[in-house]
Amino acid sequence: MAYNLLKGKKGIIFGALNENSIAWKVAERAHEEGAVFTLTNTPIALRMGELDELGKKCNAEIIPADATSVDDIKVVIEKSMEVLGGKVDFILHSIGMSPNVRKGLSYDKLNYKNLEKTLDISAISFHKILQVAREMDAINEWGSVVALSYVAAQRVFYGYNDMADAKSLLESIARSFGYIYGRDKKVRVNTISQSPTITTAGSGVKGFDKLVDFSERTSPLGNADALECADYCITLFSDLTRKVTMQNLYNDGGFSSMGMSYRAMMQYEKGFDEKPTEW
Repeated sequence: MAYNLLKGKKGIIFGALNENSIAWKVAERAHEEGAVFTLTNTPIALRMGELDELGKKCNAEIIPADATSVDDIKVVIEKSMEVLGGKVDFILHSIGMSPNVRKGLSYDKLNYKNLEKTLDISAISFHKILQVAREMDAINEWGSVVALSYVAAQRVFYGYNDMADAKSLLESIARSFGYIYGRDKKVRVNTISQSPTITTAGSGVKGFDKLVDFSERTSPLGNADALECADYCITLFSDLTRKVTMQNLYNDGGFSSMGMSYRAMMQYEKGFDEKPTEW
């Protein structure tokens, strides 16, 4: 059901890849709620061809860009304002990748060049987008910028590796830049800490399927899926949340407030006889 929450609003969505992407769902919901926007991802991602389908469905222009490149971000924002006819009202940062995770390197055996890439792609790109947008005065007053995070920014999750460091930095950037952007331009900056969600990026984490299962058993409401995260993003883009900024907002069925649930404990007891190879 659509409520016209974003009627008349313009935006930029970074990171949609395929129909499993949270950014893909956000784009679909933003379109349903009346927004117009551009889509952007890396040239390599665009060559996969799936984003063309989303662009046609949402009548959105696709702009290739590397979000770690300040020059590319400038092009995206400049062209978006040209295509959309003015400043934007919302931006979604849905970008994350760890070469160390992809290569199966454990946290105590990180490749530091890979770590630099992880932080640049998954967190520093957020700072670059905010800084360029502010320098170009590209976001209307009471606009909203949202980035996607995960509870591993605050707690240790086996296998999440240096992505946890990236998410911690991402949330810190939202607070620090949120103060400046809010003070000067009334622009809101928040992060959403989402349940583990089966996306292309998430699936690369070791034991991800078990992590999803554990979270589902622990959360009193169960895991939030990609569409439910998209709905949350829409509310943050809307005028209903004009005084919400510098927050890390949990969309995880209550997982972040739990220690151990009955269901998780029952499953844990079944595995007492199994000796783990790692702990």
